[in-house]
Amino acid sequence: MALIEGCKHSLDIHIPADAVAAEIEKVVEKVRAKAHIQGFRPGKAPASIIRSKFMGDIRQEALENLIPKYLDKECEKENLHVVSRPNVKDLHFHEGEAVHFKAEFEVAPEFELKETRGLTVEYAEPVVEEADIDARIEEIRESKAEFVNVDPRPAQDGDHCLVSLRSIEGIDGEPMTQDDINIEIGGKDTFQAFSDALRGAEPGDVNDAEITYPADYAAERLAGKTVKFAVTLNQIRLKEAPELNDDFAKDLGDFQNIAELREEIRKAIFREREFAAQNEAKNKLIDKLVDMHDFPVPDAYVDNQIENTVESQMRQWQAQGIDTSKIKLDWTKLKDTQKDKARRDVMASLLLGKLATTESIGVTNEEMDAEVQRIARQKREPVAAARMRMEKDGSLSRIANRIITEKTLNFLFEHAVKEAPTTPPEPAPAE
Repeated sequence: MALIEGCKHSLDIHIPADAVAAEIEKVVEKVRAKAHIQGFRPGKAPASIIRSKFMGDIRQEALENLIPKYLDKECEKENLHVVSRPNVKDLHFHEGEAVHFKAEFEVAPEFELKETRGLTVEYAEPVVEEADIDARIEEIRESKAEFVNVDPRPAQDGDHCLVSLRSIEGIDGEPMTQDDINIEIGGKDTFQAFSDALRGAEPGDVNDAEITYPADYAAERLAGKTVKFAVTLNQIRLKEAPELNDDFAKDLGDFQNIAELREEIRKAIFREREFAAQNEAKNKLIDKLVDMHDFPVPDAYVDNQIENTVESQMRQWQAQGIDTSKIKLDWTKLKDTQKDKARRDVMASLLLGKLATTESIGVTNEEMDAEVQRIARQKREPVAAARMRMEKDGSLSRIANRIITEKTLNFLFEHAVKEAPTTPPEPAPAE
């Protein structure tokens, strides 16, 4: 008999006495074959001695063999898809009698998928202005710019100064020295005090600059601190960007003139913005899909989602050089704070999986081959070796699932009704 509450199930399991006796006999013979009993060769000790000496272990092993077998059989009969480790309770096991126990576990939820075609979502095709293209070209010019030394003269706004910095009072009791630092006088990312110290100075001059670093400054050693530096001007340089002409376009690639370059940049910006806009719309559709449905989610799925999220974050931190071994996590608090989001993420995954099945969305061999080849090129390894490695570590199935998810999201977006985004209200005029 199954007692059901959401995804939590409970089964009362009965194992017949003859099955229990047969399993105990099998375990007795197994132990007998290996046991070393004084006065007997291995396998020759009487079963009665084996029973009296090892009965506790024999009973335990017999149960470990029987419980999963009969639980699986009962779940198959009830057509239950178990997704959590069963908790065995109220076990009754007496010599020569049947075994009775209760198993509590979670099963995969069953739900009906509502109509997913025609969902409304705010979306507008991105627009690329000429000013956007100008800004991108200017970024490219800046990246190609070179520093040119100038004859000694007083430094002025726009100059790039090569300087040496020495902390006068030290930081946390330790001196700080940095050489060959480039500072642009009046630059948008330059501290005002540095610009003031360098403006009008000539190579060889030393001036003081007191810098107060913001609390969120990237260098933790300096964040939130005020440091007084001696600033030595070593060299004044000008930053010269290449001239914007057809030769500039040709140097960048297969372009004949600036017009071709501008068109390619327009397409690139459009693709970037289209990708971002569609991703935003897809996320809104996922939220709408989850909001449309209401079904229980197994705690096992939620816990697994939280663990996967944490592991992903840990990998990102490790890639950034952070020592994650020093990070102490309060799992109880973490599960409590992340539970609602994890539950929605699980629901989204289950719903997209159901939609993929309903609409027969799968992954083709060609799509898998293309992805394997892309990864092999990225890792600079032979395709066959990459495929073998991914088969071994389970990456292939993850790749297939990712491709199916992407195709399912595309299906959801393509069949959605796109509405023009609502224009935010104009801010009220200041009084």
